[in-house]
Amino acid sequence: MTGKLFIIGCGPGNPDLLTIKAYNTIIRAEIVLFDNLVSQEILDLCPKNCKKIYVGKDPYGQYVPQADINSLIGHYCHHYATVLRLKGGDPYIFGRGFEERLYANTLGIATEYIPGISSMQGAGSNDIPLTHRGVSEGVWIMTGTKSNGELTADLALAAQSNATVIIYMGMRKVAEIAGTYVRLGKGDTPAAMIQNATCPNEKSVSCLVKDLQITSLQQQIHHPAIIIIGAVVDLKLHIHTELQHLGKRII
Repeated sequence: MTGKLFIIGCGPGNPDLLTIKAYNTIIRAEIVLFDNLVSQEILDLCPKNCKKIYVGKDPYGQYVPQADINSLIGHYCHHYATVLRLKGGDPYIFGRGFEERLYANTLGIATEYIPGISSMQGAGSNDIPLTHRGVSEGVWIMTGTKSNGELTADLALAAQSNATVIIYMGMRKVAEIAGTYVRLGKGDTPAAMIQNATCPNEKSVSCLVKDLQITSLQQQIHHPAIIIIGAVVDLKLHIHTELQHLGKRII
């Protein structure tokens, strides 16, 4: 037999943010291959007889090689009808989900992609919109660390725009990120770092981009976290100011 592979985005970790389709697929899973950013609350939705296999990748530590993950996909899809590949955020946004789909296709395995809410969208829970009329003209999404370990050159291009810049996997590059903006004369651009967005252990701090490194050290912000740079970060301050004024008027 040849089963079907479901490549599912589990969002930032809060089970309430799963899509209905993701939920309905998870509760009937036979085999689950899950990453380190998939929360226990989401894994608990799986049937009791479901086999759950950890294939996570810590960006700065131990990881399961992609070749081994591919082998597991091939093995289980040839023995079970419903195999799930659970990934944090969205599998097609720096999740290597499409690579796994291509591999499954070479084996003749049917696949289905179920999108998830990306961690960058969790910024909205901190009153930071990714776009806002008259403030941000777009969004640049990039990885802070390329496969060769270097900072992406696209950051220098993005920094010269009026767009919001979202950086994944960038916490080990905060000094280089800040340096890029400082060299371009944009060190005073607002920035935020959000760790474990939408989850109970969420941490969020704001600063100027030139102060990313010192702020991350002082506030102990680390992976998994995203970095948001742009004028939209300051909109959070406007909301809080308006709420304070409203409260005074009511009193």
